[in-house]
This record gives sequence, C-alpha cells and structure tokens, in this order.
Amino acid sequence: MDAFADIPLQDGKAAESMLFWREFRSNPIAVVALALIALLIALAFFAPWIVPQDPYDLSQLSIMDNKLPPGSQGRDMLSAIIYGLRLSLFVGFIATAIALLIGTSVGIVAAYIGGRLDAVLMRLVDIQLSFPAILIALILVTILGRGIDKVVIALISVQWAYYARTIRSSALVERRREYIEAARVLALSPARIMFRHLLPNAFPPLIVVATVQVAHAISLEATLSFLGIGVPITEPSLGLLIANGYGYMLSGLYWIAFYPGLALLFAILAINLVGDRLADIMNPRLKR
Repeated sequence: MDAFADIPLQDGKAAESMLFWREFRSNPIAVVALALIALLIALAFFAPWIVPQDPYDLSQLSIMDNKLPPGSQGRDMLSAIIYGLRLSLFVGFIATAIALLIGTSVGIVAAYIGGRLDAVLMRLVDIQLSFPAILIALILVTILGRGIDKVVIALISVQWAYYARTIRSSALVERRREYIEAARVLALSPARIMFRHLLPNAFPPLIVVATVQVAHAISLEATLSFLGIGVPITEPSLGLLIANGYGYMLSGLYWIAFYPGLALLFAILAINLVGDRLADIMNPRLKR
C-alpha cells in the first residue's frame, strides 16, 4: 500500500502543471518570449562550438579591421555578441540564484521568528531598498574593482532585499495556517517547520520576482560595463560592446553598438514578458 501512497499526490501535481502550462500558452506573446529565452540560452551554452570566431583569442582579431561592416573579415560581431550574451546570462542567473537563496533565508527566518529579529532584519531591508540599485552597484564595484566576480557580488548585494521582503510577506500569511500549528504541536524543530513546511507554500511569489530580477541583473551588468567599471575589457560583455561603438553611432558605423544593443533588448524584453505572464497566472486578482 505504501508504494501507491503518493500516486494521487503525483497525479494532482501533474494536473496542476498541465493547467499552469495551458494558462501560460494561452498568451502567444509569452510563448514566443519563452521560446526566445530558450534559444538565447542554447546559443550561450553552445557558443564555443557554433561561433565562427573566438573573441578571447587575440590572434584571430584584426585591430585594424575592427570597424568593417558585418560580413567583412575582421572582428566577427556575431561571435562577440553571442559570447557577450553568454556572459550576461551567466552573471544574471548566478547573481539572481545566490541573492534568492540569501534573501529567502533572511525573509523566512524574520517571518517565523518575528519580534526584535524581524524588526532588525526588515530595517536592514528598508535601508537597502531606500538606495537606488545602480548607486549601490557603482559604489561596490568601485571599491572591489573590476571583474565578473565583483559584478556578481554587487548584483547580489542589490537584489537580496527584494526576495527577503517578498517571502516575508507571503510567509506571514502562511504562518497562521493550521498546518504550521500542527507542526508546532508535533514538536518539529523550527528549522524543519520553516524550510520544509513554510517555505514551499510561501515560495510561489518569488518565482515572478526572480524572473524579473534576472532581467534587472542583466541590465545592471550591461550598465556597469557600459560605464567602464564592470567586467574587464578583455571580456566581450554586451554593455562593453555597446560602449565601444557608442562613439561611432553618428559616423555611419552604427552596427558596432546597434546589434549588441538589439541582442540585449531582446533578452531583457523576453524575460520581462515571461515574468509578466507568470505574475498574471500566479496572482488570482489579476486573472480575468
């Protein structure tokens, strides 16, 4: 009998997943955006095997021909864009994942423990959220120096408070449910109650926030690189590629900045469209 105990639960989860996907695909724009994200991730992952030129290999680059139009022999713009996209997606997803872990832990502990600990943690969140994200990132990158790891640290410092505030609000509602009281009556440890029972039920709103924050992280990384304080000049970041061509926009060499900017626009737009659709599905008040 025990072997079949989870079948109804599994069937329920499968039905719920099918219903979720049915609601998601009812919006063709969101489906196209999701397909575009999948394509961009595939291009970024398989970049070393599909690009015609390695932008890291300086022996393959001709500095004298770096302003030739697309299709000419020189610095291959497509290779640089795909590698720049790879870097942007890597930084965005890694920073978001770590910030999500930190912010979720802080928020769930604050909601469950409450009292002075909750007050102190939420005041830290308020202080962090009171400053513009770009200002905090600029200060941290200026202090830490240039580098991918430094940019990731700056993005984590900017993002974690959003997750802490979101999960706390959701967890405060779930903390009053009967299953939490039942877990306390059973004398389960606070850690088990928080992370095995409270967190899974309070987590869904974070999916929407995390999706939007990935796009925000990519945009912020591009901004830092464009300003010249993000990744090193040896890394083909989209922001750095745009910065390299910005001065030539009005001289006829528009493609140097235009195509990297177009790739950045498509990536951020696609992620935001998927995030908006997830928000519509997961928020009952937004359903029509």
